Parts: sequence; C-alpha cells; structure tokens
Amino acid sequence: MIDGVTLSATPRTQLRRKRERQADDRALLHAVLDEALVCHLGLVDDDGTPLVLPTMHARLGEVVYVHGSTGAASLAADRDVCLTVTLLDGLVLARSVFAHSANYRSAVVRGRARRVTDPDEQLAALRAVVEHLTPGQWDHARRPDRREAAATAVLALSLDEASVKVRQGPPGDPETVEAGDRRWAGVVPVSTVLGAPETCPALPDDVGVPGHVRAWADRSTAAR
Repeated sequence: MIDGVTLSATPRTQLRRKRERQADDRALLHAVLDEALVCHLGLVDDDGTPLVLPTMHARLGEVVYVHGSTGAASLAADRDVCLTVTLLDGLVLARSVFAHSANYRSAVVRGRARRVTDPDEQLAALRAVVEHLTPGQWDHARRPDRREAAATAVLALSLDEASVKVRQGPPGDPETVEAGDRRWAGVVPVSTVLGAPETCPALPDDVGVPGHVRAWADRSTAAR
C-alpha cells in the first residue's frame, strides 16, 4: 500500500539475495524511474510465451505510463506485467574475477497494467512521455490528431508493488592484499550523455536548433 514515503516489500518484491542492496525509499524509486529514458515491459503473450518490450515511459505521481501501437496485441487489454529500469553507474573491477560487479540503480514494478481509455488521461500520459524525454518539446511540436491518438495505446501501471535495488562503492573483495600483489582494482564510471543536436536534413538551412533542445543537451554535457 502506498504511504507516500516508503516502499513496503511484498513476497514478489522482497529480495532473496543481497538484501542489503534493497532500498525502501519511495523518493529513490521516483528518481530512478525519472532518470531512466528506456524501460522494459515484461509480460506473458496471448500464446503463453514470455515477451519483453523495450519502450519509453513516464511517471505521473504514483503511476507509470508506457505507450505503443494499438496494433500490438500485447497492449490491447489489461494484463499482468513487470516493468524494469536500470541505470548503470560504473563497472566494478576487483582483484578476483568472482568479485567483479557493477554499480547501478534499478527498479522493478509489478502489477496489473490498465489500458487507458479516457482521452484526457491518454493525452496527459503522452505529454508526460514526451516531456520526460525532451523537456519543452510538447509545446514545440504538433499535438497528436484524432487519427494518431486512436493508433496509440497507453498502459498505466500503479507503483503499489515496486522495489529498488542499489549497488555503489568499490570492489567487495577482501581489503587485504597479498604481499606483492599489484593488480589494479577499482571502478570505471559509466554515464549517459547527450551529444550535439543534429538538424533534420529536410529542413531549410536557416532553421536553427530550438532553445529548449539546446539547453537540454547542454545540461547533459555539463553534468558529465
């Protein structure tokens, strides 16, 4: 049950291994979902086989939305799903191969996804997805027309049942090093950054990159 502050583990979200890496801070769940640009939606297809779909998402309060085509049977109706995101922060290189690892933040959300049928909620969800990926773009681009909206499926998944797992820090192999062992160990940081915007070649030469796109790319580069 959502209490606005903590995550209450359920039998499906309680870690069985490395339990010290499980976080119960709901704000951290929000931060991981909000930073990730891609999620993976796992489900059992109509023929009984497992299916994992990479897609774009956005969070509004305690609901995460994903979108796709209405032609996709997997998004045609309410169904049980598992949504995951992972942020890779570093490669952890240890003195022993067994102790190699990665620094990361990951989130898993489980539950019954609801097909959004209300036009206002669908539009709000699509706006959230666009703004999550490119802040300011919703007001710059043309809005979906009736035909485009009808061709777009949106699923809503509550954050009622979710877990967050975090690994940070140096290698976990023993701190004591045998005399004469000079093998390097440490962390190689990993980050995702945006490059310089590339204008569509179909546009006239005098069409410049809009300010919101340039500012978004510049912020990403500055944060590196």
